[in-house]
Amino acid sequence: MRVFVTGASGFIGSAVVPELLEAGHEVVGLARSDASAAAITTLGAGVHRGDLDDLDGLRAAAAASDGVVHLAFVHDFSRYDASLRIDLEAIEAMGTALEGSDRPFVIASGVGFVALAAGKHPELEARFPRSAAGRRTVQLAEHGVRSVVVGLPPTVHGAGDHGFIATLVGIAREKGVSGFVGDGSNRWSAVDRFDAAHLFRLTVERAAAGSVFAATADEGVPLREIAEIIGRHVGVPTASIAPEDAAEHFGWLGTFVAIDTAASSEQTYAQLGWQPTRPGLVEDLEQGHYFE
Repeated sequence: MRVFVTGASGFIGSAVVPELLEAGHEVVGLARSDASAAAITTLGAGVHRGDLDDLDGLRAAAAASDGVVHLAFVHDFSRYDASLRIDLEAIEAMGTALEGSDRPFVIASGVGFVALAAGKHPELEARFPRSAAGRRTVQLAEHGVRSVVVGLPPTVHGAGDHGFIATLVGIAREKGVSGFVGDGSNRWSAVDRFDAAHLFRLTVERAAAGSVFAATADEGVPLREIAEIIGRHVGVPTASIAPEDAAEHFGWLGTFVAIDTAASSEQTYAQLGWQPTRPGLVEDLEQGHYFE
């Protein structure tokens, strides 16, 4: 199968590409820079030059493929509305190119969308503005696309991660305290990036049209436990941050630090046979690479 991958040179994409290649698939990755193109070539994949704004290019790349994995997103929280629009338009362009083909179109979303798609916790709608992209992807199943949404947890971890955990480490160093909100009993689900990559490959190969899967190996690790491990490795105390002070202490991450994102992957295990094998979040943190 020839698979077009957006975000192929990113933290998750650079694990998905070799996972697909090792399974015998051909991969073409979207590259918006020379550095990204070089990274994708080094992984052994072909390169399609362009970006998420190049809708004609995305349509052409999707039409020329046997399937698409969409991982790219413009992570610019200063213009988040624009990022959401770009993402939705990219999904529309690639999805339209695949209509009537029964070819797989797999996108990365968040575990919040898994709950919304199941009709649970409708109050999450306001907290999960990317739900429109997930809903549009699921709807493509009605137009002959084998569309699938993979709900990633807030923590996709591993060496080289620059996401939420790395941000918490940086805040602990800057503030001199490793914080959690309230009593810290709220939980973050988590998955190692290579386990996530394996799931993306399984969805390309096996998932039914309109499916939504949670990609959680750890169903929920308490934020207090995460903060305590960070504090011990950084060498700073651990302390509770009042909810009204979370935005000031954690910056843009304040909203996410206070929510509970525990989520089960029972359906993912049952329908796809996915079995995470990599270290969990706590074990990964204890390995120390986040603190080097």
